[in-house]
Amino acid sequence: MILVVDVGNTNTEVGAFEGDELICSWRLMTKTPRTSDEFAVAFRGFFQTDDLNVQDVTAIVVASVVPNIMHSMTNGIKKVFQMTPMTVGPGIKTGMPILTSDPTEVGADRIVDAVAAYQLYGGPVLVLDFGTATTYDYVNRDGALCAGVMTPGIQISADALFRNAAQLPSIAIQKPRSILAKDTVTNMQAGLVYGYIGQVSHIIGQMREETGEPDMKVVATGGYGRMFLQEVDGIDIFDPKLTLKGLKIIHDKNADARRKHRLG
Repeated sequence: MILVVDVGNTNTEVGAFEGDELICSWRLMTKTPRTSDEFAVAFRGFFQTDDLNVQDVTAIVVASVVPNIMHSMTNGIKKVFQMTPMTVGPGIKTGMPILTSDPTEVGADRIVDAVAAYQLYGGPVLVLDFGTATTYDYVNRDGALCAGVMTPGIQISADALFRNAAQLPSIAIQKPRSILAKDTVTNMQAGLVYGYIGQVSHIIGQMREETGEPDMKVVATGGYGRMFLQEVDGIDIFDPKLTLKGLKIIHDKNADARRKHRLG
């Protein structure tokens, strides 16, 4: 069994693979401070809930964009599984050239998503992740990550509106029936959701135009991806487990590399 862990700014998602099948996945809040013991309790709890045996785990792969929790999480993982996880970063084989001006600036989650989208759906591909930030990453026909765009996620935009305008309430992110809104809450929802639809549509169109790939496939993932799949014509595929699948692919690439090194 391979365990994969995607540490995002808002949530952490954990998945367990048997072969190429994702058999279970779980989520916990990243922003909740935890000691290594608390992480250990969480991981044991996940396995007990689904009647899995921690001793069946043979490897663990982590992608994180939150460095300050990694010490506690890594120690919690060691306590439960008796092994040190592989962390996506320098020295890890991904099979994907990164042709940006500074490849070290590209977040591990974006690299993992790009690897998964290219391997599973082919290239050229534009990968959208509707997370805390919304990211757009362009992978060319040859499988190189070439360029990207980053915008505030829709929840960040909603929170900023609530925090910075004294008379505006906190609202649920949902699309009102009409953009012709009649009250404060639906005014805000219409502006946020219809505005975000327009933003996503325009960025996809602009990236297709500037890359010269008008038929480029667009693959979306992330918490709000399902909402925008129905609203944005330019999104072709929604894969909510894209990052977990990418972590498994990266594990396999590194396992193959180690195997070839031993045989050599």
